Amino acid sequence: MTNEGDASAWKKSIKSILKASSGSMQIKELRKQVLLSLQMSDKDKASKKQFKAVMKTFEQNELVKIGGDGKVEYVKKRKRKVSADGGDDDIDVESNRKTSKTERSKPQVPTEDGTEAAAGAETVKTGNPADKKPCTGNPQAVTRLFIGNLPFAVDESSLGSFLPGTVTHIKWITDKETGRFYGSAFVEMETTKNAADAVAAAGSELMGRPIKINFAPAREGDAWPPPKAVVSGNSATTRQAGGSGKSAMSPKPDDCVKLFVGNISFDLDDEQLRNFFQAVDAEPKAIRWLHHKDTGDFKGCGYVEFWDTQSCDKAAALNGKHLLGRPIRIDWSD
Repeated sequence: MTNEGDASAWKKSIKSILKASSGSMQIKELRKQVLLSLQMSDKDKASKKQFKAVMKTFEQNELVKIGGDGKVEYVKKRKRKVSADGGDDDIDVESNRKTSKTERSKPQVPTEDGTEAAAGAETVKTGNPADKKPCTGNPQAVTRLFIGNLPFAVDESSLGSFLPGTVTHIKWITDKETGRFYGSAFVEMETTKNAADAVAAAGSELMGRPIKINFAPAREGDAWPPPKAVVSGNSATTRQAGGSGKSAMSPKPDDCVKLFVGNISFDLDDEQLRNFFQAVDAEPKAIRWLHHKDTGDFKGCGYVEFWDTQSCDKAAALNGKHLLGRPIRIDWSD
């Protein structure tokens, strides 16, 4: 079951997507786009069950009509009301806007948002450019995306070439203290259509890695897009986000027993990492992976604690060695 807030989000998403598709769509495609807009998985059984329950409720309330062929149509409710002049007026239940017989008799002309208005009537413009409006696959008109599982060798050019459409801004996500690249970024797409196409390409491989792509609308108070086209990274010439191969390590703290590990494959599990270090007689005491606070996505890095400083030294010697096809980045940690 959904609460009142959830129901509002579902209704807004379904309505926007159907309107962007001329009011109708096959139910499977609608489900895919609605769940995508709500940042839910189309492969998750619970999400599918929730979508089915919501659609059943909407059909019972005559908000949508589902045909035998699986086609969903959005129903715009109208009711009749006798006007003061004795005529009958139409009242749009959703907007509570009343139109007289005279207005209804005027020829209808399309407005900027694809709806129709009476000729001669005032058209209210939102002021938003056409390329920032809702579109199929992006009913919320989001142009900011989260990109995850990026290779450390990625740069502005390779990411821009990988994503469909035009990227206007990139913000590489790095550790605030160390500046280490987390293997993820926020990007601003030029249009809502570009953003929808990019999200649809989630799972495609870049430099051998399946890339995660999600809508990530900016929160209130966020300075977005950033003042510069590319923010963070460690190269002013190639505008590269992370790096490749063996990286120099920072000075070792006294009696160090903890290491930072980065450039980790998203397919790696705890046992594989333990075996990697145990191969040099360095047994991990604890492993802590880092995840993005907003999305919960794995950052491709973490911390490994060892039982003693000697084991930590042996493990540190593996800096730059390949693990699941990637050169692991290792550094000392307090």
